[in-house]
Amino acid sequence: MRAFTRGLIGIAGFLALWELLGRSPLIPAHALPPPSAVFGELVTQLTSPEFLSHVVATVLAVLIAIAIAIAIAVPSGLVLGSVPAVRHATRAVIEFLRPIPSVALIPLALVVLGFGPETKITLAVYAALWPILFNTIYALDELDPLLVETSRVFGTGRVGVLFRVALPSALPFVLTGIRLAATTALIVMVSVELMAGAQIGLGYFIMEARSGPGRMDQVLVGTVVAGVIGVLLNNGLERVRRRWVAW
Repeated sequence: MRAFTRGLIGIAGFLALWELLGRSPLIPAHALPPPSAVFGELVTQLTSPEFLSHVVATVLAVLIAIAIAIAIAVPSGLVLGSVPAVRHATRAVIEFLRPIPSVALIPLALVVLGFGPETKITLAVYAALWPILFNTIYALDELDPLLVETSRVFGTGRVGVLFRVALPSALPFVLTGIRLAATTALIVMVSVELMAGAQIGLGYFIMEARSGPGRMDQVLVGTVVAGVIGVLLNNGLERVRRRWVAW
């Protein structure tokens, strides 16, 4: 409760500072609208079916990207973490691909996949893959050999050890990787929608708001909603981690 109260005080202080700067003569009103104007516009947009469709499109695409990343990264991490030969053979390729920013692949993705939702989902999957993959590999590095030997004494095969011993032991690391991947996927999703000319989504809403006469209040509405989605994703996955792996 004390931490929650401190968090509210921090938010209130941030909003008060923003309000002062927004109404200060040092900053043009059109460049930084105060939060009172932004939240007023937010209430208006939340009653707009068009804006809600943008929010739903982004959230749905992020959830799809996370699900695909989990389906790829967890099995791959289990294999790479348990088979040293495969890990050494793929290390150079993985270390080459991992630092490449997803936004740098936008031109290639547009040529290969076009301007549909497949582009932003693919790039979000690419970005979300690495935290889950490496957390799974590192989890297997921390696996107690005694657990493996004990399960083998009782006749458990290699596949059984992988799914009955290694995966449950790796679950806390995997869930942490998923939590990191979720916010990463959201960042990439909105960036791709903003930069790649998407037809729907929060990034597209922000791009439309800043074009023409420029509605900075609407730009900040899209930014605030993206931030709220990120907080909800992070907190929701943290609650899942605490419930599933409280041990």
